[in-house]
Amino acid sequence: MTWRLLADAVLLLHFGIVLFVLAGLLVIVIGGLRGWRVARSPGFRLAHLAAIAFVVAQAWLGAVCPLTTLEMWLRAQAGDGTYGGGFIEHWVHRVLFWEAPSWGFTLAYSLFGLAVLAAWWYFPPQRRRP
Repeated sequence: MTWRLLADAVLLLHFGIVLFVLAGLLVIVIGGLRGWRVARSPGFRLAHLAAIAFVVAQAWLGAVCPLTTLEMWLRAQAGDGTYGGGFIEHWVHRVLFWEAPSWGFTLAYSLFGLAVLAAWWYFPPQRRRP
């Protein structure tokens, strides 16, 4: 049971990171247009850029996400099949993972990464003024 709970926790963490990357770009663009301070926060922007850069690099290198690998290992330790089981696991997996050729994901991640870079240029981070 502990392995399954840990696997579900990793899946939720993975889902949270995906939400951070997707919603982060919305916060940057909408917040940039509306003058929200968080949209130009260097810490937030660097974390967001690092997250999408990691995803894009993995896609180009053909690497599997370490969180996916960890989750599958934890599920194997629990004696579960890959992605078969509990409520959280089932629904978060269905929302998070789609079937498509790997080049489609590489293209999508790369285009999203370019959008993040464009937002970095159009709404540059700014340090707080004392």
